[in-house]
Amino acid sequence: MSQIVKLIVTGGAGFIGSCVIRTLIRTTDVSICNVDKLTYAASPEALAEVSGSPRYRFERLDICDGPGLAALFEREQPDAVMHLAAESHVDRSIDDPAAFIMTNLVGTYTLLAASTAYWRGLPEARRASFRYHHVSTDEVYGSLGDVGAFTETTPYAPNSPYSASKAGSDHLARAWFHTYGLPVLVSNCSNNYGPFQFPEKLIPLMILNGIAGRPLPVYGRGMNVRDWLHVEDHARALWQVLTRGQPGESYNIGGNAERRNIDVVHAICDLLDELVPDPQGSRRRLITHVSDRPGHDLRYAIDASRIRRDLGWVPQETFETGLRATVEWYLANEAWWRPILERRYAGQRLGLAGAAAPADKVQEKMP
Repeated sequence: MSQIVKLIVTGGAGFIGSCVIRTLIRTTDVSICNVDKLTYAASPEALAEVSGSPRYRFERLDICDGPGLAALFEREQPDAVMHLAAESHVDRSIDDPAAFIMTNLVGTYTLLAASTAYWRGLPEARRASFRYHHVSTDEVYGSLGDVGAFTETTPYAPNSPYSASKAGSDHLARAWFHTYGLPVLVSNCSNNYGPFQFPEKLIPLMILNGIAGRPLPVYGRGMNVRDWLHVEDHARALWQVLTRGQPGESYNIGGNAERRNIDVVHAICDLLDELVPDPQGSRRRLITHVSDRPGHDLRYAIDASRIRRDLGWVPQETFETGLRATVEWYLANEAWWRPILERRYAGQRLGLAGAAAPADKVQEKMP
């Protein structure tokens, strides 16, 4: 097992990253430097629990900034890197793929290069124990039919600019292990949900629209299937991968909770009806079927047998317990989500552009 005293987490003000930091500060002795650019989806408020800890430090930095990363590594002297910084919303990748290419590909390359330069300069014992954990998504595998599940050897077949950029970043991480020897671990997770998730994603959007009595937009007939993973289960799994995983290997992380989108929305409606009844009747009446988004994968499902067998991780939440806790959290935390709806994202539909950004738009953003 790798001994980690100091950890750099990129994207630590995001939904998953902030949960990882809260979990590790609460349950381990590790010291964490959170590196985040603070884009639209970042939530520093999600880190209020740890902000006063002497084991937590924040560094506002773009992972595309090579000199900034080099200086950071020199100051922090980390034992490991957990790389979560990414543009992650499929619909936004349809409207603005250039941002995804920059952060997910150029940013990952820049971080790998800085990590490798730092790792090479470590004393032999620390170099042997250093770890670089690249956190990714099951969307890199593409779409499944009615049966089967993604394994760690499933061929990549991304279908959106987001999943293509993440697939490319996975390949870079793998290449840095095989070419340069950097001790890389890769994990690919299913759809996350839970507290502090930005409301552009399905579950928080349905919860907040349901609270307000607004329409609940469902793509197509809602038959798309996802495997749902509570973010706190994911955070625990990531620590297992980082500290117990084998460099050069990848680990799929799933919640064993496949649901059709329409069934997820029905479950949210029923929970809201139970917890905050609407005098006008069931919130299922608010469901509105809208045109599907381009390249919408039909089904994802994760085979998480490797991480269960090799690392001993199993999810602690069922979908039912996790979803109830999530709905209750949003009901109790209007002070967090209300400013987001008023200032950053009002629930509007994204992903309508359906066309790639011109090449010059990408070029002018390149470093």
